[in-house]
Amino acid sequence: MLAFLAMAVTVFGRLVQVQVLQGTTLAAHARAQHTASVALRGNRGLILDRSGRVLASNRTDYDVFADPALIPPSQRGTVAQQLTPILRVAYSKIATALQQPNQFDYLAKGVSPDINARLHALNLPGIGTIPGQQRVYDPSPVTGASFASNLLGYVDSDRTGQYGAEQFYNTILSGTTGSESTLTDLLGNSIVLSGRQKVDARNGSNIVLGLDSQLQYWAEVALARGVADSASSSGTLMIMDPHTGSIRAWAQYPTYDANAYDQSNIANFRDLAVSQPYEPGSVMKVVTFAGGLNNHTITPSTVINEHQTVIDGYLIHDWDSRSHGTVSMQTVLDLSLNNGAIKLQQMEGQNAFYANMLGFGVGAPTGIDLAGEVNSPMRPQPSWKNLNYAEASFGQGVLTTPVEMLAAINTAANGGVWVQPHVVDSVVDPTTGASTSFQPRTRRVISSGAAATLSHMMVGVVDDRGSEGFEAQIKGYKGEIAGKTGTASVAENGRYGGNVTASFVGFMPAAHPQFTMMVILNRPQENRTPRFGALLAAPVWRNVAQIIIDQWRIQP
Repeated sequence: MLAFLAMAVTVFGRLVQVQVLQGTTLAAHARAQHTASVALRGNRGLILDRSGRVLASNRTDYDVFADPALIPPSQRGTVAQQLTPILRVAYSKIATALQQPNQFDYLAKGVSPDINARLHALNLPGIGTIPGQQRVYDPSPVTGASFASNLLGYVDSDRTGQYGAEQFYNTILSGTTGSESTLTDLLGNSIVLSGRQKVDARNGSNIVLGLDSQLQYWAEVALARGVADSASSSGTLMIMDPHTGSIRAWAQYPTYDANAYDQSNIANFRDLAVSQPYEPGSVMKVVTFAGGLNNHTITPSTVINEHQTVIDGYLIHDWDSRSHGTVSMQTVLDLSLNNGAIKLQQMEGQNAFYANMLGFGVGAPTGIDLAGEVNSPMRPQPSWKNLNYAEASFGQGVLTTPVEMLAAINTAANGGVWVQPHVVDSVVDPTTGASTSFQPRTRRVISSGAAATLSHMMVGVVDDRGSEGFEAQIKGYKGEIAGKTGTASVAENGRYGGNVTASFVGFMPAAHPQFTMMVILNRPQENRTPRFGALLAAPVWRNVAQIIIDQWRIQP
């Protein structure tokens, strides 16, 4: 009787083998023979968090194949019956495959080592296995998801990274493919593997993220709860180191299970933080105020007459539809007054305002090392009308991505220097262990003095009486949290309807920031409270910030 066939394609560059456990060889059944090349693949590199915890690893699995030419016709029905309960594949499907006398075919893919051992024990003629790798990800605290799935991405059945870091760093993680010559029959099946030329495969490099897994855990929990509580369609939460740009947490909801991507909703694969342009709303006022402070157009105590404004025939009002009269610029930011932002833009001048937006990276890609980043460049300045400048001052009429806004507002936390956000801190060579660190791009956008003043004004947004950011307050940390709320109308079919984007962005401690965090809730439908970023996104921010304070032991 023909022995059980096992084809082992090793991932460490060892010899590819066809093991024939009893005397009859494939060569005896070959219709013809010729030389071909077998690809040798190395291990895919690991993905680790900043403390060395493995977030993406590899598990050996097996593909089960049949060569019906090696199965006596009288035994094919019996072989199919024996395989059906083990592979959990319908008898009819296996039996049909085995009736094709010259057709090499796969019966199952990705079976476990236990099933592989059971198949070997049966010693069935013409049935073999090919070892491979399956990518494995940790589970998320959110039901039905894997950990940090939108940041990590997944590896498909062809061992190619899709989405996230897996796709962006696919070449580095994959290593290099080797090769080994072999004799095959006309079906392309390997039959003799000795005395051939061989080029070894090379294992992929490991990548070390800046991700803090403890923060990521709580970020995923808090965001899922925030999306549910606000009846939002989706949400994003990002945390970065203010000075290095290293991403500490990166959550999205709803999300997916990278271990079962083929059973997940494909719409959830897309990383909204990098691939969904949106109108950011009043968080853009931080950029507007930064320009005014940097070129000395205003100070926090500068007084204006704040009232509803008609520009290019359009009436622009504040969120409360009131005119607020004589107010300081600090009050404009505290209460998030649109017409006050317009007044500042007009005082600053169109050229300076436009240049300031460009300096903060509005409409430009950040260059974050994740697959799928998009951007919507600002239209050339000559095409702008007065209304365009007015709306842009409070974050409408311009498109950014969430990560663009995170990086822009983080500039205030980093003393006026924009820093490139990035998820990978270092790449580790699999052979030498040498580590190459990521070097983020930086550029000064505003002076350190302007950044300090802006930070102080953002503290007022949280702490001042009647301010919009009061929901971000944390007991015992008065004066330590700098933040800004955002509520943007969502354009649908070319018009603004009833849907909004609610957000909150902030950093702390204000004088010496240790983190910058942004929370975005898309299309909240909760009707018990106004759908403002101050009331929906700020509490999510506060809950996660409290965890950071406890874990990092940030003292007031």
